[in-house]
Amino acid sequence: MMSFVQALLAFIIVIGILVTVHEFGHYWVARRLGVKILRFSVGFGKPLFKRRFGKDQTEFVIAALPLGGYVKMLDKREGEVAPEELHREFNQQPLGVRAAIVVAGPLFNFLFAIIAYTVMYMIGVTGIAAVVGEVTPQSLAEQAGFKTGYQIIAVNEQPTARWDNVIQATLQQLLNDKQELLYRVKNQQGYEYDLTLNLQGFTVDDIAQGAFFKKLGMRPLSPPWPAIIGEITPDSAAERAGLQPGDKIIAMDNQTVSDWTTWANYISERPEQDIEAEIERGNQKLILILKPENVNGKGRMGVYAPYFVTERYNLWDSFIQGVEKTWEISVLSLRVMVKMLTLQISHEHISGPISIAQFAGQSAQLGIVVFLSFLGLVSVSLGIINLLPVPLLDGGHLLLYLIEWIKGNPVTENTEFFLQRIGLTLLIGLMGLAIFNDLERLFN
Repeated sequence: MMSFVQALLAFIIVIGILVTVHEFGHYWVARRLGVKILRFSVGFGKPLFKRRFGKDQTEFVIAALPLGGYVKMLDKREGEVAPEELHREFNQQPLGVRAAIVVAGPLFNFLFAIIAYTVMYMIGVTGIAAVVGEVTPQSLAEQAGFKTGYQIIAVNEQPTARWDNVIQATLQQLLNDKQELLYRVKNQQGYEYDLTLNLQGFTVDDIAQGAFFKKLGMRPLSPPWPAIIGEITPDSAAERAGLQPGDKIIAMDNQTVSDWTTWANYISERPEQDIEAEIERGNQKLILILKPENVNGKGRMGVYAPYFVTERYNLWDSFIQGVEKTWEISVLSLRVMVKMLTLQISHEHISGPISIAQFAGQSAQLGIVVFLSFLGLVSVSLGIINLLPVPLLDGGHLLLYLIEWIKGNPVTENTEFFLQRIGLTLLIGLMGLAIFNDLERLFN
């Protein structure tokens, strides 16, 4: 019951934030361009909160059904407009002004995604390093030359520090109809190789269904992790002792070291004590004397496990990463839509409010970085969907403005009403399919 409540609250927060951002885009640009705003509503249905602000006494509303929102502008089609306010009526505005107001909603969603991703990269994105564990005999991975311990550092020259980077890069190449991908890998001694992976028969649906590793025939390296040294902090106890990246700790004080946790705990319990460590480096075995530094009463060598990677940047670089991430997600989403429309990808991957609520709840539990990533993804999706040339959506209004620009005058009210009915039918059908998929996933 608590998980359901958490998912519901997270869903309301996510949709509330993104709808507010979207509608604020319309509101802000409309006000700047001189259009009078009558109401700004987050949600539909019965108002839960209502206040009037500003010289125009704009009504701000939070309504009961948090599945959207709207900005109501002065419109003579919906009521009489005083002659002195006709110049502030929406439909009296030039075509460019109306188009700018309409496109502002999706644009603000993209800008919000950039901000969310920027903050995410400033905090730091930590994930499991793309280190290969078990490789299935005669699988695609083995045929390509993958071996246990190899770390994937690039896919078709696109850097891949973490497994999620590898999966996304592979997905992008599949959407480009590439069947052979070049994976750059690094072994435990730091040597790099290029491996060509043949993806014949591997599909986007395989990734969407969570079969990426099974289909390729390899698994991520999982605990217990070997005590292999990763990055070394400059001027640290590890550097002074002579440790190097790729060194494997075999024993300490003649006690066998079975995994990374054993090594880390042993070091932590012996600050400023000399430890005789047996090291395997390539084909050699060495003896080094380690002396952990005392940090708040615990021993620290200044080394990082090669099994986790954290991406963290300063403000400017985080902003650049945020822009690139927003662009990548946008392009990826559009390509997936095209593949669905051409029946190359199953419609089963369309998600509705139930799935969004589940993902929102899970992301909220996993911390601020995951939640920001989810917010960015949904914000981009909301922006793209609203730009689709479907009547009732922002993209549908832009389509009508394009027709108006070409023919020199607006379409008739009857034509617009007819197109809106078609748009409504399409949206109801899409929502019905999304909810059906949600329920099928829920009960299966």
